[in-house]
Amino acid sequence: MTTSVIVGGSRGLGRFIAERFVERGDDVIVTSRSAEQANKVATELGGRARGLPLDLSQPTSIADALADIADVDNLVITATASPPNTLRDFSISDAITAVTVKLVGYTETVRVLHDRLTENAAVVIFGGVAIDRPYPGSTMVTAHNGGISALARTLAIEIAPHRVNAIHPGIVGDSPRWRDLPDHPALSRTPTGRLATMADVADATEFLLRNAAINAQDLNLSGGVLAT
Repeated sequence: MTTSVIVGGSRGLGRFIAERFVERGDDVIVTSRSAEQANKVATELGGRARGLPLDLSQPTSIADALADIADVDNLVITATASPPNTLRDFSISDAITAVTVKLVGYTETVRVLHDRLTENAAVVIFGGVAIDRPYPGSTMVTAHNGGISALARTLAIEIAPHRVNAIHPGIVGDSPRWRDLPDHPALSRTPTGRLATMADVADATEFLLRNAAINAQDLNLSGGVLAT
């Protein structure tokens, strides 16, 4: 039986990926900062899903939170805490939380679960296209997405032979964050003439987990917008 852990699997892209893994028959562990939310989503997902409270903004609590997880075949970390944060109205607390979640929290999660990864297990961590396309208010997002890219490379060395890759979605048109903005300006700049979908992101995640030759790489999912 395949066990997939989706950190941040209670909403957005993480939840969609968890749904795909439940549908294919995996044992799926979805996390949320709230135990109530994690359990609610696991119930809604059905199958062999279960919820687990986990707060990456409190990295010293991660080891205890993950203590009852045994073997892990797929580890996907999508969690984020990155509201817009401009220099003009810079929130130091928001910045600290964002960087702690994405860099310290991601690293500690991989460290804690490393010795429970099965022989062919792989890890996918989530950044975003702001790594290459900054926008007003994205300073911390762009910075920690750059860190995600570096993290994928160094973790691939640290936990070899297990693989670690990073995925950087652009605007995902049918995600909860963007689906109410069907005419997003990015659409006109996208060579494919369509925004990425949650299905695209889930498919790419499965590819990175499955393909044994892909390691320490960044996968951009933006329909070629970086070429414009």
